[in-house]
Amino acid sequence: MEGMTLAGRKALVTGGAGGMGSAICRDLTSLGARVLVCDINVKGAVAVASEVGGRAFGVDLESPADITRLVSEVLAEEGGVDVLVNNAGWERVGPFLESDQPFWDKVIAINMRAPIQLTHELLPGMLDRGWGRLVFISSDAGRVGSTGEGVYSACKAGLIGFSKTIAREAARGGVTSNVVCPGPTDTPLLHEIASASPKLVDVLRRAIPLGRLGAPEDVAGAVAFLASERASYITGQTISVSGGLTMV
Repeated sequence: MEGMTLAGRKALVTGGAGGMGSAICRDLTSLGARVLVCDINVKGAVAVASEVGGRAFGVDLESPADITRLVSEVLAEEGGVDVLVNNAGWERVGPFLESDQPFWDKVIAINMRAPIQLTHELLPGMLDRGWGRLVFISSDAGRVGSTGEGVYSACKAGLIGFSKTIAREAARGGVTSNVVCPGPTDTPLLHEIASASPKLVDVLRRAIPLGRLGAPEDVAGAVAFLASERASYITGQTISVSGGLTMV
């Protein structure tokens, strides 16, 4: 399909060693991109990078200094990034009133502060080159809320507002900014969250109009499209990949 290519482009994917992140890395590679797989799980990042013919970078997204170190290495050794997929996320489900500030700080650092910092440090290069794609992996929790995920939902909602603002500010520079909101997706993170409530996955599956959990590849396909030239006229948008669970 004409325009469905990223040949000659470089893409950085955070959380690239995870179920959803690795699927995104594979799809971007299939379009011809050189993928930089970034994750705190260095062993996992190396495995994915080896699979897709890309390169692995370790990074602790809780640490602003480590993010700056990562960007410095990427710019020095790779010369820039054309596509930034802010995919990494972290959460522990529980009542908001039973949470505490150290927990809030970790959720905010990984899910919101890190994407903001990475965008701040990598967007200038995209604008200089006159081409770029920013894709933020939010969540339907950021659109409609989610019981037991108060701070996480706040962060994911914040990403939507941030992405829309960057879309406005960067449009004349040839850079698009969009959000993908996965619904319940069959990943190790979902099953880890559901371990405290064994019936959760079945309850979610029954609530989804299409009758199944999402697969990582469902999300990856949306990301790959938004990163491609075929999506060059799409910016400031939020796409739910939830099997119809949310229709807002």
